[in-house]
Amino acid sequence: MAAVQCISFCKPFGTKMAFSPSSFALAISRTIHPTFKTSRSLPKVSISRSNRVVPAVIAKESADGATVSTTDAFDLTYLEGNSWLWEVGGLSILVDPVLVGTLDFGISWLYEASKKILKNFQLNELPEVDCLLITQSLDDHCHLKTLRPLSEKFPNLKVIATPNAKALLDPLFSNVTCLECGQSSVIEAKNGSQVLIRATAGPVLGPPWQRPENGYLVISPQGQLTLYYEPHCSYNEEFLGKQRADIVITPVIKQLLPNFTLVSGQEDAVQLAKLLHAKFIVPMNNGDMDSKGLLASLVSAEGTIESFKELLSKELPEAVVLEPTPGVPLRIPPPSDQA
Repeated sequence: MAAVQCISFCKPFGTKMAFSPSSFALAISRTIHPTFKTSRSLPKVSISRSNRVVPAVIAKESADGATVSTTDAFDLTYLEGNSWLWEVGGLSILVDPVLVGTLDFGISWLYEASKKILKNFQLNELPEVDCLLITQSLDDHCHLKTLRPLSEKFPNLKVIATPNAKALLDPLFSNVTCLECGQSSVIEAKNGSQVLIRATAGPVLGPPWQRPENGYLVISPQGQLTLYYEPHCSYNEEFLGKQRADIVITPVIKQLLPNFTLVSGQEDAVQLAKLLHAKFIVPMNNGDMDSKGLLASLVSAEGTIESFKELLSKELPEAVVLEPTPGVPLRIPPPSDQA
């Protein structure tokens, strides 16, 4: 059995929202079609998108085959749902991957979802991955149908995860670091550059005394850019109020059950961006799935990306909203290149 390192516990922070165990088996049924444009013109900032066609996700390589990065730029590839592939400082970070089969939480007779755009994506289309980042212990973040073959493809893969996922990751990976809120881990690229990942408090999925799941701050090698990611728009204001992030990836459309908020967004996403003094907000369409079953029919959506932009413009007018196209890398350069 593989050994998993769980760094010592810290006192859980109270989070912006709390989630019950019933949310484990629910996903979002409302479809939002992205327009793939920025919320305003960018006279001084060059934001580029690769012309690569989905579903292929191909690493940028030098002549000798080694993945290279000459800046602190982030290349963000949305893989639908909660899944991402980030490239920074010569490192490739795979986040909450759901890439094999459907998402059903083990109850396919009640709920089943599949991707809309990357339907035929194959695991072998991934570039070499340097780190697997897991935010939550639930199937839509810690997807065993994906993680089992991923562990065979990358047997020595470094994993950074919430301690709540320890029991799931233990049998699969040998290089796992579990981070409590406020704790950090460093990933080193083959070119010697280092990326720091710091855990933040995410949602509490269960009773109030349960350990919260994770969000993450990802800091580029030269510290020019910091990215924040948490897939439920659930956060601890006291902790994040002491942090800064140039890039915020968050849901902006609320996903609701009767009398219960499953995934937040809208005004909470605006306050998150303000709290972190964000320059760029990358909205997630993590409810944009082909879903079926009784549980899927109980979930409704509130708000749109356009209504979020309107709210944001009043509170943080200089922030830029960048809507990702699934499977197509979105590059955000560091300040030194934003000219």
